[in-house]
Amino acid sequence: GEISLIGTKIILVPYRKEHVPKYHEWMQDPFLQEMTASEPLTLEEEYLNQQSWYEDDTKCTFIVLKKDDRMLIGDVNIFFNDSDDPTGTGELEVMIAESSYRGKGMGKEAVQLMMAYSLSTLKVRKYVVRISVKNVSSIQMFGGLGFQQVGDVNYFGEICMELVPDANYRSTLEGIHYEIKDCH
Repeated sequence: GEISLIGTKIILVPYRKEHVPKYHEWMQDPFLQEMTASEPLTLEEEYLNQQSWYEDDTKCTFIVLKKDDRMLIGDVNIFFNDSDDPTGTGELEVMIAESSYRGKGMGKEAVQLMMAYSLSTLKVRKYVVRISVKNVSSIQMFGGLGFQQVGDVNYFGEICMELVPDANYRSTLEGIHYEIKDCH
């Protein structure tokens, strides 16, 4: 039961083995490591990660493709690890790894597709993001989507932002046009 989500500028496809070499290449970039608070891994470790994410029911990981030429440009995830609210709180992450495609609304569309899909299918009630204070563009993007900062900067230099979609927000998300397609 794998699906892909087709938006206006992008397509979200499940993160599969064939995407790992590109993902690994992205994660060698010190800028991306800093923005995502990630340590560089070996290619073998990335394959193991991909496998564990793929099999993990609490994670939903998609690769972001440019719609016109299917170029891999990043990834978007939602995961459920709030033990107090195992299905109602979704933590979002997005990365547009290809620098020439940052600031073009593709990360925003990826997040909106993920939110629209998870709201209708997974019944998410609250969204959370944790962002490095250095990642100003991401903070601005999520702020523009209605997320509000909660609390202060944590030990890891990240801020937490939350959004609980009200009826208006929900209807906006429901109005986002996208297509769900089964993957074969």
